[in-house]
Amino acid sequence: MAVLRPSPSFSPSPAYAAREKLAEGFVSQIVCWAKNNEIDAALLARIARELAYAVCDGHVCMPLDALRGVSADEARQVLLGSGVAAEADSSDLGATAYPMVIDGGRLYLRAFFDLEHRLSRALTSLALPLPVDEAAMSRFRAALGALFPSNQDINWQKVAVALALTQRLAIISGGPGTGKTTTVAALIACLAEVTPDVRIVLAAPTGKAAARLREALAARARDLPEAARARLPAEAYTLHRLLGASSTLGRFRHHAANPLALDLLVVDEASMLDLALATSLLDALPPHARLVLLGDKDQLAAVEAGAVFADISNGWCFPKDAAARIEALTKTASDILTKGEGCPAVLPGCVAWLLKSHRFSADSGIGRLAREINAGEGRRALEWLRAQPDAAIRWVEGSAPRSDEFAPHDARPSAAALKAMEEGYATYFEALRAINADESPRSLFAAFERFRILVAVHEGPRGLAAVNAYLERFARAALGIPADTGPFWTGRPIIVLENDSANRLFNGDVGLCLPDAEGVAKVFFPTSDGGFQTMLPSRLPTHDTAFALTVHKSQGSEFAEVLLLLPARPVRALSRELLYTAVTRASRRVTIAGSAEVFEAGCAARNVRFSGLIETLRRQNRHIEGST
Repeated sequence: MAVLRPSPSFSPSPAYAAREKLAEGFVSQIVCWAKNNEIDAALLARIARELAYAVCDGHVCMPLDALRGVSADEARQVLLGSGVAAEADSSDLGATAYPMVIDGGRLYLRAFFDLEHRLSRALTSLALPLPVDEAAMSRFRAALGALFPSNQDINWQKVAVALALTQRLAIISGGPGTGKTTTVAALIACLAEVTPDVRIVLAAPTGKAAARLREALAARARDLPEAARARLPAEAYTLHRLLGASSTLGRFRHHAANPLALDLLVVDEASMLDLALATSLLDALPPHARLVLLGDKDQLAAVEAGAVFADISNGWCFPKDAAARIEALTKTASDILTKGEGCPAVLPGCVAWLLKSHRFSADSGIGRLAREINAGEGRRALEWLRAQPDAAIRWVEGSAPRSDEFAPHDARPSAAALKAMEEGYATYFEALRAINADESPRSLFAAFERFRILVAVHEGPRGLAAVNAYLERFARAALGIPADTGPFWTGRPIIVLENDSANRLFNGDVGLCLPDAEGVAKVFFPTSDGGFQTMLPSRLPTHDTAFALTVHKSQGSEFAEVLLLLPARPVRALSRELLYTAVTRASRRVTIAGSAEVFEAGCAARNVRFSGLIETLRRQNRHIEGST
């Protein structure tokens, strides 16, 4: 048996500026690990560096044929010959801590290979039909009929509920306004009819998304039967809080040996699940529990490695037996269900797409813009934006006039873009001027959450830091706050940048700096039960100003109005997924400030994440089919 050695570790950082340092550290470890001194160390270092860069960019693996300056066969020979990698089907893979693994044409960090296979096995074991007797089917059928009166069109919400009633795993993808919350409310109502003691837990990757899920379900409760209203959870959790995040990165209190106490777990904004968090979540499910994942397959993937939701929801179809159960509950023709849509489904019978938006009609401003961005129709979308035929959309030429190609001021937002930013927060500043210490901060939060500026990048004159600094200066001047006032002035919005489980604050939580009843400066954070918790500024974890957010940080949020400030030039981060995510954060109005060149380039670019999850799931499905 091969001797175990500590495996070189590589932990990707979300800070792009640290990429080079992290990559070089990993390369040094790999070269030192190599057992064969006769191999080409420079080539090995180049391959390791490329893999490190890929992981920093959110990829789970890297295709060997994507390596620059080296063929896939040559890379395979160097990796295997040096002893730093093994083939996925190697007999000693489990005994030796190889730092890298080759699976077919894909190269992995060993940790990501193991996570991907654990997740694939967990999804496959979860993707099973539930035993539902005829009496329960009859009651479900009656409840669905009452909740979704029959009509001539296929009701995809009804299909999605029926799916979740008959399968342990339900993956429901839909854009804004397609009725994901309505679907969950109906599911809870149906379960309450048959199993009134069912334990239901709501969760989301961020505090904002969790609060939105709870509030949306509470609003739907008015239309539900009393039994269903009684089963609606009063609270929604962030996934880190639900799993019991510890001070050790990636370690949770709940896992396979200490599972969660629940019967149904509903996770909203599941497109934000990265590979590691998704694996930890499925590990912690009790064997009998149902899991419902809600998300939008067209949104940005997680900041960390992986695009789990997009991978598992990229196509849907129902096997004949599953289609027959859905038809029995919904009267939807089974031939439609078995035909499916999209790419070949990797989890047949577990995926439903909600195809009709009830918030945006096909020709509405935001709906049409989102659809054309998704289709990559940048030029057509831009022509329509510039014509501005709909009050819900606005285009602002967002760059200052150019003098020469490399002048720093070329990247500054235009005067029109700056004015739109300032005007967007006018309602919030007006509310701050009328602040009353005896009032709840609820009205201030409502005024602040009405509008948000979204950016694509962190650095530069059109990046997060510069935009927040500009708006902070503007806010101080507009509110008459002296320049020598400390950083925690009344009205400053704060976003938390790291998890602080001891204080129940998590990455992405947004609060406002306000005086408490005694006039002491505190930061108020909304809680998932509709209240507020306060924190002394000195006790805050790492944080920043939050007048502007990156599009990634805005996921799980909704604002009445959004202003998207495009970067000055096309950048790697800009993609149609980013544009679509930004546009669909708005419920009433979207302003896009930028140049035509950058907008069209963003619509043309895809945010592709390399992973082997789809192929691994298909391989496991073939294995299961072959053994039965």
